[in-house]
Amino acid sequence: MIKIGNAPCSWGVIENVEGSRLTYENVLDEMSETGYAGTELGDWGFMPTDPSELSVALNQRKLELIGSWVSVYLHDASRLSRSIDEAVRTARLLRTVGGEKAVIVLGNDPHTDIIRTNNAGRITPEMGLTAAQFEAFTNGANAVARAVKDETGLHTVFHPHIATFVETPDEIDAFVNGTDPDLVGIAFDTAHIAFGGGDPIAALRKYGDRVRHVHFKGYSEQAAAKCRNEKIDGVAAVGEGVFCELAESDIDFVSVLAVLREIDYEGWIVVEQDVLPGTGTPKENAKRNREFIQTLGV
Repeated sequence: MIKIGNAPCSWGVIENVEGSRLTYENVLDEMSETGYAGTELGDWGFMPTDPSELSVALNQRKLELIGSWVSVYLHDASRLSRSIDEAVRTARLLRTVGGEKAVIVLGNDPHTDIIRTNNAGRITPEMGLTAAQFEAFTNGANAVARAVKDETGLHTVFHPHIATFVETPDEIDAFVNGTDPDLVGIAFDTAHIAFGGGDPIAALRKYGDRVRHVHFKGYSEQAAAKCRNEKIDGVAAVGEGVFCELAESDIDFVSVLAVLREIDYEGWIVVEQDVLPGTGTPKENAKRNREFIQTLGV
C-alpha cells in the first residue's frame, strides 16, 4: 500500500534562516491537519533527536517517521568517515522511532559546487566528476549504505538532485551501474529527474527495481526553459517557479502512479514543495497538494 507523506522542507525549514522557522510542533501540526500520514526528519536538530521525545511528538499527531536526507561528501575520500558517522547516527534514530522500513536518503549538499549550481538544468559532461572521482563517489555510497545496514538494518537510497554531482541521465546511469543494488536504492524525485534532463516516466521504468523511495515534486517546463535560456542558476531557478505545485506541474502524475503500481511499489510518496512567494502559506500549499494527490486515487 502506498502512503502519502510530506517533509519539513515544504515549510521552508531549509530555505529560512535560523530564527524565522516555524517550530517543529507547528510543522507537524499542519502536516497532520492537511492529511499526511508521515514525515521525513528534516535537518538534524530541527526535530527532537531524543527517540522518546520524537516518538511522543509523532504519535500525538498520528504521523510516522519515513526517513531522512543526509548530506554526504562521497567524492572526497577524506570526508567519507564523517559521512558514514552522520548517516549511521541518523539511521539509529530512524530505526528506533520509524522502524525497519525507514530509509536513509543520501545526497551531496546541494549548491555547494559553484559550477554545478551555476549550470543546474544544463549540465554538460565536462562539468562532471572525473572517472576516478566518480568511482570514489560510488564506492563511498556503497560504504555508507553498508555501515547503515550493518548498524541498523535500514535501507539506503540515493537522491539524484540538481546542483549536485548526480543530476543528468548519464550520471544517474553511471551511479546505478557503479553501486551495489543490495545496498543502494534510488530516491526517485519527479522534478529533479525532469530538470536534470530526464524523462520521469522512462527513468521510473528503467530504475524501477532500484526505486525504494519516491518524492512527488511539481515541475514547470516553461520556467525551466526560461532558466536554461537565460542561464539562471539553480538557486534562482527555484524562485522562478521551476518546482511548482503538483496541480500546476507538467509531470504526468497519473502515469507515474501507474508505473509505480506496475513495479509493485509499496513505499511512501513524499511531497516536497519549495516555499514560493505569492502562493500562500506552506499549510495552504500542503493542503492543495494533498487534495491533488487524492484526485489520483491515493
